[in-house]
Amino acid sequence: MKKDFTGIFRGNEKGFGFVKIEDQEDEVYISRGNTKDAIDGDEVLIKIIEASREDKHQEGKVLKVLKHNKDTFVGVFQKSRNFGFVVPDDRKVNSDIFISKKNCGKAKNNQKVVAQITKFPQGNKSAEGKIIEILGYQNQAGVDMLSLVKEYDLPYEFPEPVIEEATSIKQEVAKKDIPYRLDLREKETFTIDGEDAKDLDDAVAVEKLKNGNYLLNVSIADVSYYVKENSLLDREAIVRGTSIYMLDRVIPMLPKELSNGICSLNQGEDRFALTVLMEIDQNGKVISSDIQKSIINVTRRMSYKEVQDILDELDQENPYFSHFKRMAELANILKQRRRLAGSLELDIPESKIVLDKHGIAVDVKKYEMYFTNELIEQFMLTANETVAEKFYWLEAPFIYRVHEVPDMEKIEELNKFLWNLGYKIKGSKDNIYPKAFAEVLEEIKGKPEERVISNLILRTLKIARYENENKGHFGIASKYYCHFTSPIRRYPDLFIHRIISRYLENNYQLTEEQLEKYGEQSLRYAESSSDREKIAQKVERDAEDIKKAEFMQDKIGEEYDGIISSITSFGVFVELENTVEGLIRFDDLGDEYFIYDENKKTLQGEESKKTYKIGDSIRIRVILADKLTRRIDFQLAVSAGTNCTDN
Repeated sequence: MKKDFTGIFRGNEKGFGFVKIEDQEDEVYISRGNTKDAIDGDEVLIKIIEASREDKHQEGKVLKVLKHNKDTFVGVFQKSRNFGFVVPDDRKVNSDIFISKKNCGKAKNNQKVVAQITKFPQGNKSAEGKIIEILGYQNQAGVDMLSLVKEYDLPYEFPEPVIEEATSIKQEVAKKDIPYRLDLREKETFTIDGEDAKDLDDAVAVEKLKNGNYLLNVSIADVSYYVKENSLLDREAIVRGTSIYMLDRVIPMLPKELSNGICSLNQGEDRFALTVLMEIDQNGKVISSDIQKSIINVTRRMSYKEVQDILDELDQENPYFSHFKRMAELANILKQRRRLAGSLELDIPESKIVLDKHGIAVDVKKYEMYFTNELIEQFMLTANETVAEKFYWLEAPFIYRVHEVPDMEKIEELNKFLWNLGYKIKGSKDNIYPKAFAEVLEEIKGKPEERVISNLILRTLKIARYENENKGHFGIASKYYCHFTSPIRRYPDLFIHRIISRYLENNYQLTEEQLEKYGEQSLRYAESSSDREKIAQKVERDAEDIKKAEFMQDKIGEEYDGIISSITSFGVFVELENTVEGLIRFDDLGDEYFIYDENKKTLQGEESKKTYKIGDSIRIRVILADKLTRRIDFQLAVSAGTNCTDN
């Protein structure tokens, strides 16, 4: 049996780590003494030293670091008389970086810097490096977000040749191409987005047909018309993969000349689009569809709130009232069909972080969602499914959005917890359907444990990704799914727009050479886009964590009510009403020893028998908030009772 393997090392801030080996589901545990100075993300050669058992991972030892993932790190510079060192922001890097006096440059004590490693750590010797960039002092406006940009090596600025190519594109549609497109400029069409949205890539229109069915038109900006295959813009978009949203700034996939200009479906301006025309019956089924290259002219730009106000107030004097009413009717029909199919409706509120003009967090609250958010979501889901199904049956080279069935082991783990609350995900090893999850989500609606169980179900599900093969989407209970509706900010959408255009231009007949070329590209771009998406999600999550910690820094000593969101072997996580989450370590729960029950996810006091469980209401006091470590700590507030059980 093979004992040596290569894989990627995933570090932990406590010094140990795990290695993911290709074609093996479980990771290999690497103890602190066996990491051989591997840093998070490094490619390593490992040896298995202990086989897996039911209660633990197989254990390994790093024999050799084959390839370092990166050699630059962001951190805080600490200066002494004859040398300095950098404490990396990334807590998974367990070595400070020694900086000799000659390599300190002009860095000052406690400044955020970028250090390049010149000698990686070995044994008891720390890493050595040099300062290559000074970002500014820790609390200086914008330094926190700039640090993230540098930490993840994000392409913050576009190369000059890419900008030149973008600015050379005319900001009006080419009249010569209009006759070859379906002209929808006279049709009432709307964009409905957040109030601060700048890149508007989807527009919708709904008509009621004489037979009682609905005609839904979803028009998406024809970005592939402007971003030509193999152009500088295209190559740059492939590298970026996705736009990244960091609260007060965006790192876009395409330059603003396109994303906010000719590719944005701005009100009152002619724009090229790809339009999916769908006839939908009273049960929400798409009974016929077509995809056309089109030209549209958006009647009115609307925000979610504006449309919601029209629907809520039933303002029949509004010139578009009847159109929005039709939209609401159709959205409700589509939502009901989706619900019956078992689509998962997870109640997990998003955070809205309010920044002042200097980029400092001044408020954190739940993002306000309207029915009109759902309305647009239903229309986009339907368009994505329709496009995916059509091109699946054409056997076209394509990129699908895949979300596979969750692992049975994870479902069994979830059921152990749900059983204590009187719920269960029903099904057998070979027979798990989305509806089993949807039924539990329906049962918990409006109950105190709804948010917690929704989060646990989310953690049980697999992570969605891009693939060149259709494998269905478990979360929305769909056999066929792709991302078609956001080509300004996601490369898979742009790529399949290009595929769709090729099929439309060639009467749905591609040559063997084209099929082979696009087939190879679909495999490559699906993989790279999935990787870039993971990085974007990490950056966006880190940006939120930094700003939440910043917001809580002046709340030390204040008390809040919260809900226990998770219980681990080292403490209790509590989520506040404003979505801020913090940790109560065991030492801050009281004077007694607490016993952790892994199966029930509960803590019980050894003497008092007081039990804490997920979903309990609890009163906390803020004791620490550190934006540098992205850490928020609470302690149990003794001034008020909790909802925990006294046995």
